[in-house]
Amino acid sequence: MSAPETTPSGGRAALTALAWIWVAVPFGYGVWQLLIKVVQLFSG
Repeated sequence: MSAPETTPSGGRAALTALAWIWVAVPFGYGVWQLLIKVVQLFSG
């Protein structure tokens, strides 16, 4: 019995990185917009 591979292959790692970017960019934009709105809300 061989041990399962723990490191993803090159294509799989690239796909995983792309998926994280696909999620992180809109999330980061949303957080940025939220901060802008919070500042506007509390600054009068």
